[in-house]
Amino acid sequence: MTRILLIYTGGTIGMVRGAGGELEPFNFENLLEQVPELGQLNCEIDTRSFEHPIDSSLMKPHHWLEMAEIIGSNYDQYDGFVLLHGSDTMAYTSSALSFLLENVAKPVILTGAQLPIGMLRSDARENIITAMELASARDNEGKPVIPEVAVYFEYTLHRGNRLYKYSSQSFDAYDSPNYPVLAESGVDLHIYNDRIWRGAKEPLKVHKELETNISVLHFYPGLDRDIIEHTLLRGNRKGVILHTFGAGNAPMDPWLAEAISEAISNGTVVINVTQCKAGGVDQWKYAAGAHLARLGVISGGDMTLEAALTKSMVLLGEGWRGSEFRDKFEQSLCGERSI
Repeated sequence: MTRILLIYTGGTIGMVRGAGGELEPFNFENLLEQVPELGQLNCEIDTRSFEHPIDSSLMKPHHWLEMAEIIGSNYDQYDGFVLLHGSDTMAYTSSALSFLLENVAKPVILTGAQLPIGMLRSDARENIITAMELASARDNEGKPVIPEVAVYFEYTLHRGNRLYKYSSQSFDAYDSPNYPVLAESGVDLHIYNDRIWRGAKEPLKVHKELETNISVLHFYPGLDRDIIEHTLLRGNRKGVILHTFGAGNAPMDPWLAEAISEAISNGTVVINVTQCKAGGVDQWKYAAGAHLARLGVISGGDMTLEAALTKSMVLLGEGWRGSEFRDKFEQSLCGERSI
């Protein structure tokens, strides 16, 4: 029988109505009372909760380190992990964990809900049940079927560093247009084995440092010069992500090129990530992107903003700099990019 550790971090999924009708977190030690169907799964479930569960909009990088530490310290005792998390920042957390848990070879499945578990039409029960089923799934050799960080939500399983939240209203709240889903739940649970990341070659390594002095510069027509120069040149930034148009294009003003060049000369890593949800950066396709490549801007390929940001935090936190950072960033470390 497999052993699964269920970790509650906070969020809508864990709310029930109190005596006065208000929503409040329920005691996860009594999980089976809320989701008795879990007793039908062929696995042993232990639960653990943040001492102070939080709304996911309050999520900070130190919470990611806490989650990674909980998984790392319990890694040998459990066969898989399910994290219950608020939906608003789940894509950031799942991306961060995919990089913090280097060489993870066991399921780490995040899930949440758009409606609290204590409400009649809640999506929470199905999400928890199927996430647990996926985390406990084994092949004919007894090995985990999903040996990576992933997010299960509304009948689909996505790679954790490939998705983004696109809807605040729909139960089907996530999409990963640059990578197909890993599994789908219907009458049968269909797992696409050829899409699963199986890159772990060494024992698990839990990274413990994150560099958070990174900014995202979102381009729009008319973006003020002072904002751009402040972002690139002040505050001793360790990294700046240029959130660009189309295939990685940005304005070609000489002063912008000078600011980017100066930032890179100062040791700031500058990365190009497109605002488009599908496709990716091709800096040599247009002149408005090629001038960034010539300056030394690193292509984010088809990575999501969430993945590029958290990957940068981990790599810079581990001390990667200059050309070594570029080489590492341009690699697919755990299935986060295809180009």
